[in-house]
Amino acid sequence: MKTLGVMTTIGSLDEARTLARTIVERRLAACAQVSAIESVYAWQGAIESDEEYRILFKTSADCYERLEAAILELHSYDLPAIVGFEFSRAFEPYVDWVGENTL
Repeated sequence: MKTLGVMTTIGSLDEARTLARTIVERRLAACAQVSAIESVYAWQGAIESDEEYRILFKTSADCYERLEAAILELHSYDLPAIVGFEFSRAFEPYVDWVGENTL
């Protein structure tokens, strides 16, 4: 089974917690980690800087499309960052756990 990390950012802790919990409850990810970050980015011709929250979801490759659709459905941003990356190496019992906890 291919295991992915899928990352997005969101503007408030409450939104981050709600998104993380909803995705895990729907079994689109086995785990979601929320971290406070500061982002500097170009947006509509200006350089912006904001406090945000990064959510890292651990999921199976089979769940990616449904996970992306759920993030788009629930996210408050016009253009949310949604980035997936395959784990090139991972502890096999952990990979098994991710698979057991995703649909």
